[in-house]
Amino acid sequence: MNRIGLAGLLFDLDGTLVDTAPDLAAAANHMLRTLGRAPCDEATIAGWIGDGVPRLIKRALTGERFGEPDPALFTEAERLYGDYYEAHVAEHSRVYPHVLRTLESLRAEGFRLACITNKAARFTEPLLLALGLRLYFEVVLSGDQVERAKPDPLPLRIAAERLEVQLQGSALVGDSGNDMRAAHSAGIPAIAVTYGYRHGVDLAGLGARVTIPDMAHLPDLVRFDEAFLLSRAAS
Repeated sequence: MNRIGLAGLLFDLDGTLVDTAPDLAAAANHMLRTLGRAPCDEATIAGWIGDGVPRLIKRALTGERFGEPDPALFTEAERLYGDYYEAHVAEHSRVYPHVLRTLESLRAEGFRLACITNKAARFTEPLLLALGLRLYFEVVLSGDQVERAKPDPLPLRIAAERLEVQLQGSALVGDSGNDMRAAHSAGIPAIAVTYGYRHGVDLAGLGARVTIPDMAHLPDLVRFDEAFLLSRAAS
């Protein structure tokens, strides 16, 4: 079999590469306590992850998935949350098993790697740097650096363009419905990890081509499964 050449692999961040729930929960509870509100348990807050920090804050303030708090309250809450989270972004967050070894292996084989997240850049870059992940990605694209974040396919198109690979020769690795919808809209395969913050959603039902229990399964999958149609550069 010909060696796979310049193929793009696009990775989600929260719930895919890193378990960020502990620090996200700590920031949310700092915000709630400062506002004189009762804190929430980490499992509840983990259920709010996936649509960016502003939506997580709104969920914490309203207790509703798509609730809208008073604008002035939200502004203050966002400031409290952001200042705390930025200062503690990698205090308790941990890279999931096999992630570092897998990224190293894929990069060494010539895959072009990008990280695409709905997290704001002020949090994304320090987190990746602190956990030793930043060096593996040629492109990092945060939610506030694009006009439309996931589940819109726009960030995937921009990442492929910056990687200088064809989007149709790429695949997205993620843990949530937003990831699956973005990949489907972009017309590329989605690989779903079975851990993370999928909130009980059937990711296969949302278009995941395959699911993997951990990152150790990813290299063999993209090396040898031609169903993914990953681009092969001429040797």
